[in-house]
Amino acid sequence: MTRPPLDGLVPTALDQRIEAAVGYGVEELRRHRDGGLLDAPHAALADAHRDLAAAERDVTFYRVRLARLASSEFPVDQALFARIDRTLDQLAKAAAVRDAKQTVAAAALEPIETAAPQQAPPQLATKDVAALLAIAQGAKLHEHLVTRRLAVATPTRTRISYAQLQRLEAMGLVERDRAHPVQAGQPVALTDIGRAALTAPRRSGPPGTRPAPVPPGFPVGSRSRR
Repeated sequence: MTRPPLDGLVPTALDQRIEAAVGYGVEELRRHRDGGLLDAPHAALADAHRDLAAAERDVTFYRVRLARLASSEFPVDQALFARIDRTLDQLAKAAAVRDAKQTVAAAALEPIETAAPQQAPPQLATKDVAALLAIAQGAKLHEHLVTRRLAVATPTRTRISYAQLQRLEAMGLVERDRAHPVQAGQPVALTDIGRAALTAPRRSGPPGTRPAPVPPGFPVGSRSRR
């Protein structure tokens, strides 16, 4: 079992805060850093986030390995118990490193958050409003055990693709509880930005677009389940 490629984007607990503070996503932050376009505080944040993402990648690697060992793929014997114990120890060490890197990244982010102007909630397309309304009633991201395809399940049966979920996450509108494995269902909830975007007045968008209407009687202000 090999680790994911180092240049792959690994979600972290600070991604939404970073985007809210700098005005764009962590991928673009990394591109700007590689292009030498950032000032010192933003460059320090980009470097700290890169280290955090690498540490998060290691946590994911050992968690997946542990899940594989706990499956029915291997015979239950002393050798398996030894491998599980060793992987648990590696996972604990990786989590400790991740937590330390997250503390460093959060410290680099705080002065940028303090200096960042208050941003208005984003204007949403109709399909995004429908997705957020469905998520507000409770939603989970599932991975199919056979096909490994990811899909979002909601009580309203609103279709939310994984690509749309990623986009809503990148906008800081929703967040996942990554403490739960996707095989069992990762709860998806609105962020404060997502709730504000739903309850904000609908203004006219650019030419050729229409503001997204909110269905009458729909409990927009309801809090998502956690």
